[in-house]
Amino acid sequence: MLSFVGPNGRLCDRLSRREWLRVGGIGAASLGLPQLLQARAQASPGSQLDATLPGFGKAKACIVLFLTGGPPQHETWDPKPDAPAEIRGPYRPIATATPGLQVCELMPRTATLTDKIAVLRAVATDDNAHSASGYYMLTGQPHAPKGVENAKPGPPNDWPCLAAVVRHLRGDRSALPGSVRLPEHIWNTDKSVWPGQDAGWLGAQADPWLVACDPSKPDFKPPDIALPVAITPERLADRLQLRELMNRRFRAVDDARIGRWSAWQNKVIDLMRSEAAREAFALDKEPASVRERYGAHRFGQSVLLARRLVEAGVSLVQVNWNRGENDPDVAASPMWDTHEKNAQLVKDVLMPPMDMAYSALLEDLAVRGLLDETLVVWMGEFGRSPKINERGGRDHWGSVFSVALAGGGVKGGVVHGKSDRQGGYPLEGRVEPPDLMATIFHCLGLSPTAEIHNREGRPFAISRGKPIEAIL
Repeated sequence: MLSFVGPNGRLCDRLSRREWLRVGGIGAASLGLPQLLQARAQASPGSQLDATLPGFGKAKACIVLFLTGGPPQHETWDPKPDAPAEIRGPYRPIATATPGLQVCELMPRTATLTDKIAVLRAVATDDNAHSASGYYMLTGQPHAPKGVENAKPGPPNDWPCLAAVVRHLRGDRSALPGSVRLPEHIWNTDKSVWPGQDAGWLGAQADPWLVACDPSKPDFKPPDIALPVAITPERLADRLQLRELMNRRFRAVDDARIGRWSAWQNKVIDLMRSEAAREAFALDKEPASVRERYGAHRFGQSVLLARRLVEAGVSLVQVNWNRGENDPDVAASPMWDTHEKNAQLVKDVLMPPMDMAYSALLEDLAVRGLLDETLVVWMGEFGRSPKINERGGRDHWGSVFSVALAGGGVKGGVVHGKSDRQGGYPLEGRVEPPDLMATIFHCLGLSPTAEIHNREGRPFAISRGKPIEAIL
């Protein structure tokens, strides 16, 4: 079963009447709504793109792998073999393709690819709440206040997420939307949806699409985005003529509202007419060996689908680690939130599919000649506590954790930052979410100082951070 979850009906974009009239003249000017929004944002003072640092604009697309729950730095990128047993855990580090870099033994496939990866070992949010720290990681803006669990979307924490800003500035470059999330949104155990997953005050036209699906199911099919059988091309043309006739009448009453709805309708029509959009979801056309390499699970097949979507022209795809069939889905340790039995869960449930899908994506992109132009970001909302608790688990830890980047605009074989001997706090090279956002924007060819405007027309820089020069 697959469904699209689109905009929620908010259309508070605050474009002027003159700008909507310009959209109405799309046929003469060949300027669509996304291009108009991009031109408006980049015409603002202080938003000139800065190409002085390496890696600027090398990424045509970005894939974000978001490991919901908080992956442990000790069992991934930052093992501590010399720490006491209650810190280091039962697993040992292994050598990698990068001299001097060791990762946990549970990442054997990834270890062979670190020459393509830049590891950040001193990322920090200083926030131990899933939804609040997640908001910070997804938007680059700290949640107000910090440390709020089960935080709800909306003001004052209404900053647009990374995917929304990218879609707003780069537009929709094909019949598909510029940004997509899959296979579901991120939610807490109480079913509350995290803030920081939509366009916020940017307006619904920038919302990243949510594609709710399970690509690993044997009966998975491309979404029903074609014209109904009963609607022939001729009948569609008649309907479009009728729509235009009605729009001309109603524009005299409310030109701006008609312009908004016409833009959405045009997007849907383009999507239904696009064979390339339908092909992007046709996983059954992938060789069996490729599908097997990503893993026969929801996360792996979602990562493969992300690769197909960026090939089809989507600028940013975010794959969320969800509560899958193999997830224990208990209040104590759902997903990567391993408050109990951390050693068992990472070994048997979490790390094998992650290592398989992540390494498959990097290898697949490299073979296709796409890695140099596709930025891949491995991240979660925070890390895990250095000390293993009495239940054999690791608890929330926003003081230091690891993030990895690979591909477009990023140097491989680099480690930036260092945590202390227990993996509890940064020692050097501290990175905060605004810097991570600025780096991603930079690689995508968007200056961190580029401006976006809220509903009142007030300008804001898309990031308060600076690109991490050491990994570019």
